[in-house]
This record gives sequence, structure tokens and C-alpha cells, in this order.
Amino acid sequence: MTDACDFVDAALQRESSWLRAEEAQARLGDRLQYYGASVGAVRGTVRDMLRRHRDLVHDDVTALSSELWAVPVFERRLAAVVLLQSRVALLNNSDLTRIEGFVREAQLGELVDPIAADVVRPLIAGLQGQARTRADAVLDRWARDPDPWLRRAAVLAVADGPQPRARRSTTA
Repeated sequence: MTDACDFVDAALQRESSWLRAEEAQARLGDRLQYYGASVGAVRGTVRDMLRRHRDLVHDDVTALSSELWAVPVFERRLAAVVLLQSRVALLNNSDLTRIEGFVREAQLGELVDPIAADVVRPLIAGLQGQARTRADAVLDRWARDPDPWLRRAAVLAVADGPQPRARRSTTA
């Protein structure tokens, strides 16, 4: 998936603004790097990449999301979330392990909230039978985990309706 990842990364860097990058760092902290691309640019870039790579299947989507996430740049990680949002119908309960890793590393409401509300919630809603039972067990475990961001994700994933996006916070 390196071609698709390279396309996304290059496009996000072209859309960058040092002023937006500085503002994001001041608002979100210095745990990540920031290109300074807008949310609209991230969404548009993922949309354009999906047009170029129309034949992405489950394994491609999950591999690409991991490849985007691997570099600690906010916009790349947001692109991974947008990708998962846009292809949530391809995901299954076994993907919750990968998503859990993303949540544990994210530690930002701007990433955790859309993962929980726009990826995990619809993923869970689309499951039935044993897959749903297993996914519910995962969410129950998340709800009891010491990690406040994982607990937050569990709550948002089962909540009804849209949830407010969080500002920078050290607790969930």
C-alpha cells in the first residue's frame, strides 16, 4: 500500500501551512508532528486516493490505515481515521485489535472521538451473531481498562447519536 500512502503523505504536505501547524501544536500538544493541513484537505486527500485506488479490499484498507498511522504526524493519523470511516463496511470484529492500538496511541480527542463514534460504533452496529458477541466483549474490556482514552472510546462507541468533539484533555 506504499503507493497509496505516499500519495496521501505528499498531498498532505502540499496542503500544509506552517501557521496551521503551529496553531495545531499549540492546541493539541507536542506529542505529534503537524503538517498544518486542514481537516478538509485531509478528507479531500483520502477521497482522491480512494478514487485512484478503487479496488481496495479489507486487507488493503487495514494495511494502509496502519501505514498512515505509523508515522507520528497528526494529519497522517487523521487520514487513517478518515479512511476507516469511509470503508467501515469492510471492517470486522477482528479489526478492533488494530483500532485499540490506534486509540491507545492517539491520546487526543480529535482522533479518539471519530475513531469511536464514526468507526467503532458503525462497525459494531453492522455485526451480528458471534461476531457481535465478540465485539461486545471487547468493548466491555475497553470500558474497564485503566487507559482513560480506551474507556472514553468504549463509551462513545455505544452512545446514541453524535457526540461532541473533545478539546485537548489529559483525561477521558
